Amino acid sequence: MSHNNQAMQWACQLTVTPPRVLEKENVELTIALSHKQLGELKLDKFKGFYEHLTYTFDADHPALNGVLQASPILYITSNAVPQVKFKMPHLADGNYGITVTVKKPDNVIDAKLITEELQILDTFPSEGVSGFASIHVANRFAEVKADVSLQRSASQPTSDEGLWVAIRNRTAALEFDRYHKFINSLFSENRQSFARGNISFEGLGSNKIFAALNIYGPYAYNVLKLATQAFLMIESGVVIDDAQHGRKTLLSPEALEKERIRLGEPSVSFGSLKDRLGQYLAQSDQGGVLPYLDRILSNLVTLDRDQGEVDEVLPYFNGVLQHRLTSPSLIELIWSYWHEEGMLVQTMNAVALRFQNRRSSPHDPLGELEIDPLRPLNNMIWGFIQDEHNQLTVPRRAYEYQHHYGLSLIGKAVQGMIPADVRSKFIESFHNLLYRTAVFYRDDSDTTVIADAFPLLNALKEVHLLLAEGAHNQFGDLPWTARGEMLMMQWMLARPEMREFLRGRYMVPYQEQWMGAVDSMKRLQGWTDTTVTHFHELAVTGERILLSIRYGDWIDIENTQEQAKNWARYWKPEIQRYIHGYMTATGVDLMADITDTRDAAVRLIQPSALLQRRLQAQKVQTNAQRPQSIPRLTRQTPSGLGSYPELPIQTPSRILRYKKDE
Repeated sequence: MSHNNQAMQWACQLTVTPPRVLEKENVELTIALSHKQLGELKLDKFKGFYEHLTYTFDADHPALNGVLQASPILYITSNAVPQVKFKMPHLADGNYGITVTVKKPDNVIDAKLITEELQILDTFPSEGVSGFASIHVANRFAEVKADVSLQRSASQPTSDEGLWVAIRNRTAALEFDRYHKFINSLFSENRQSFARGNISFEGLGSNKIFAALNIYGPYAYNVLKLATQAFLMIESGVVIDDAQHGRKTLLSPEALEKERIRLGEPSVSFGSLKDRLGQYLAQSDQGGVLPYLDRILSNLVTLDRDQGEVDEVLPYFNGVLQHRLTSPSLIELIWSYWHEEGMLVQTMNAVALRFQNRRSSPHDPLGELEIDPLRPLNNMIWGFIQDEHNQLTVPRRAYEYQHHYGLSLIGKAVQGMIPADVRSKFIESFHNLLYRTAVFYRDDSDTTVIADAFPLLNALKEVHLLLAEGAHNQFGDLPWTARGEMLMMQWMLARPEMREFLRGRYMVPYQEQWMGAVDSMKRLQGWTDTTVTHFHELAVTGERILLSIRYGDWIDIENTQEQAKNWARYWKPEIQRYIHGYMTATGVDLMADITDTRDAAVRLIQPSALLQRRLQAQKVQTNAQRPQSIPRLTRQTPSGLGSYPELPIQTPSRILRYKKDE
């Protein structure tokens, strides 16, 4: 059995009783080890096994750390698991993390150990297993203070918070700045070294011949395409990592400070966040699998859960694709939908048509622009056009938008579509969730009210079920492919050659370099005048929100409102940005209270229809502001000018007309 497989067999759970303590109050820590095949190991059968293990404690505070290291391990058979008892020292109010690491000695020879225990001990990982728990300390003197202050209602930490941190970490890893830096390192003569895990990109393309093919050859687009797939492969998954691509470091002190603010825990560390994620993944029977995916596994008739270890094999044999369960790609198709509504794909297609000397319409404004500035980028655009047969078509994406979210596109390319399966209730459920969350925020900000999160919990469960219904067949591959294609479009639009071709407004502080080209194209073509910045925020925040709902175990009937309350507070920046971006793009405020049926009905309208309506209103307003007629030139000399010559005035026919000619 491999080293990684041995580690996945084991899990450690650390429990604090009580979770909220006072100074000098008795505290009990229980350590429970579980094995994939045998479940939780009880003391009544495995006491000898537990006695041969070593236990190392690490706390966030030195005083607490010293008490733990001085406290002995108690093996009380009636309690079934090892215990540590101690008195809480004097600490400031707050949350403190405790981590226990359980290891086996190098050599264990004891005749008292039964054969089964010896076999289990042989599979115990050499680096040990860890468990994490949080304890809240409150001092007694706080009860006798004379001053009174109102604060927001508190909530208990939940294990799924580690998943939310991983979602933010991985979606940030796929942002354009990091992708732009990664791709430029391959096409630059001064290549940098990038490493991720066991994959190294140091010196890639250092050979002059290979470098020439990269930059000038007709297959440069294929290199870009392959590098994009490699970037997605090494950056997606349910992990918390700190690969430094670009100017941002994912686990920087600034990022940690933001996580502390979101979680409301000033002393939280990235080590404790990793432990929480491991504890959340260890809840499943498979070990290291998301609880939501573990529920799906229990329904697969091809999976024999009593069979022991199941290797990754083809899906039509008696097995499952383990890597898609232990590390699913955290990519959501709504990211591609909002970028498509923001005219990213249309912008690149318009440039490709002009590159081929084709007009998209009789009055195509690009027909009057010279494409000579695109000459250094011509091999990339050539490869993009030649690879069109391998790219996703607009109807292909449109069918999947409807299958995942019930979202439709409007245009000539998607006329007459007849989808087989549509999530018709998704828009209603998702917008209802956002409205319920906005109501919760209002109540939660009022310190005289204890906000009720149960309506929010029910709304989360409803959206979770709808997302699960759309996770079929193309669910894993089409969002991945669409993300890769759109990242390549963004990279080409961010090139200096593209900015020189389309010009643009250089003083606008865009979040990413490709946005200026899209806004310039929209002004030239007369498309929507809403900046692509809002569509980009809808894509990024919408992806994070839906990922937290899709992969959370919201269907569990044992869930409490604490989980929904923590979810709303953690994702508050993303939810409020999404609501604001939706109002800016479509004109519909999802936070507004429903006073009549019209307010409810407008929230169910397709976003594409709302965007089309705003575009028509924009054109009507633009036409109304244009002058109805051009004033004609007269030869009347203004008084006081004497014999000064008149300035020429240009008319459509370029012929001077006088009043006497009329």
